[in-house]
Amino acid sequence: MSSIPKVIQELTDLLSALPGIGKKSAQRICFYLMDRPRDEIVRYAKALIDLKDKITHCPVCHFITEETPCPICRDPKRDDSVLCIVEDSLDVFAIEKTAAFHGKYHVLGGLISPLDGVGPEDLSIDLLVKRLDTVKEVILAINPSIEGDTTAHYLHKILSRYKNVKMTTLARGIPVGGDLEFADEATLTKALEGRSEMNK
Repeated sequence: MSSIPKVIQELTDLLSALPGIGKKSAQRICFYLMDRPRDEIVRYAKALIDLKDKITHCPVCHFITEETPCPICRDPKRDDSVLCIVEDSLDVFAIEKTAAFHGKYHVLGGLISPLDGVGPEDLSIDLLVKRLDTVKEVILAINPSIEGDTTAHYLHKILSRYKNVKMTTLARGIPVGGDLEFADEATLTKALEGRSEMNK
């Protein structure tokens, strides 16, 4: 019979299921939280509930937001004619930190991965197609991986039907197998500046 209280064991199990948190880290977090004031724990709990209840996806670009459409889609200073396609909302945060991109985004919500049962119909590609009539350039800012390359190839086939749309990809300052969210601002800025046009 375990001497660890059931409540602590359950919270440790929940925390250790989060990405990047192992069993020992989860246990340390659990004991840290146990020593915090009750009102602070209530704030954590409320923030988690708000995360589920108040955050939604923008109906235009699929970025996470509390308002619809999202602030980026509503911003009149952003260039509507340049669209940066990314895998998820974390990639938008990474690119926005560079302050080098002034167009708009489209968040796919994942990558095509047949082994994981993720097909094109599971991504926000239908939303993307609706936006292409007013777009002059699409930047494929997708992580260089097998799934990323598969998704880029699929999007390339769709985008090639739109003769008025120039397709570019980020310069390969991003390491193969790397994630945009972990790239530093200088690397991302150079990758955006050195993007290359894709042949149709």
